[in-house]
Amino acid sequence: MSFRTVGYHGYALQFSPYAGQRIACAGAENFGISGSGILYILENTPDGVEAVRSFRWKDGLFDVSWSEHNSNFVITASGDGSIQVWNIAASQQGPVSVWQGHSKEVYCLQWSQVRSEQLVISGSLDKTMRLWDPVRSEAVSVLTGHEQIVYSSVWSPRIPGCIASTSGDRSLRVWDIKSPGGAKISIAAHDSEVLSCDWCKYDSCVLATGGVDGLVRLWDLRNPKEAVRQLTGHENAVRRVKFSPFSASVLASCSYDFSVRLWDVKVGDTPLETVSNHSEFIYGVDFNLHNPGQIADCSWDESVRIFSPAALRNAAPVYGRS
Repeated sequence: MSFRTVGYHGYALQFSPYAGQRIACAGAENFGISGSGILYILENTPDGVEAVRSFRWKDGLFDVSWSEHNSNFVITASGDGSIQVWNIAASQQGPVSVWQGHSKEVYCLQWSQVRSEQLVISGSLDKTMRLWDPVRSEAVSVLTGHEQIVYSSVWSPRIPGCIASTSGDRSLRVWDIKSPGGAKISIAAHDSEVLSCDWCKYDSCVLATGGVDGLVRLWDLRNPKEAVRQLTGHENAVRRVKFSPFSASVLASCSYDFSVRLWDVKVGDTPLETVSNHSEFIYGVDFNLHNPGQIADCSWDESVRIFSPAALRNAAPVYGRS
């Protein structure tokens, strides 16, 4: 199943945590160099993938996240340094709120996955991360320490107040928002810019990173001096890594080599499957929380694809560590 984002290059997408047939996708004109951005709300129907809503912004949109507290709210990160809050059920075309704080492009954001927290984290070309209170629509804290652009900032799904981030400074850093004084852990994760990170959903100490060097690396924070595994196969930069919500060991990665690769980190260091559905850089990939066998991705070739890799169709969900 596919959808054409005509005139807009896909940068990020996320399945709704509330409805498995719904996806939010953020994109930008002219490869994000100039022009406007767009937020699509897509529905996967028996007749195909349809855009049920679309919202335009004056600058490119580079990341997207669903609210963990309201099924109709979505936030986006923009090239003008702002964050937009959209109510997809409202009749108005503009955002219901715009958060200002970063001085340069915002490249990543995420709503906290721990429901006791009502917080958003964002990262920017200005080398900072900002912690936002969505009720007050303002930043409540600024996290500094990265020496280059922050490409990825991800909440731990298991530890309240814990964030992992990656940067053009080649590092993976772990932060505790309840404890001031900078990152608690800093790892020289790759010999290149580190474009993405994600937490294992079943082990609070395990993370994956993806870098410009084309490598995916696995880290255990109990012994962060060296990677516990290195996954090879991508032929260009790894733009995003995502752990499965259904298995402690299954991981997806997408790359500038036009492919999505599925890995089982307990089986070996080569991919279970390589899916090449695109003709340009793939920037976004996500697992469907409601369908263990389904993945979506988005690409600079102006398309979103929803598919079920054989590696996932043939494997039953495995919950927890084994």
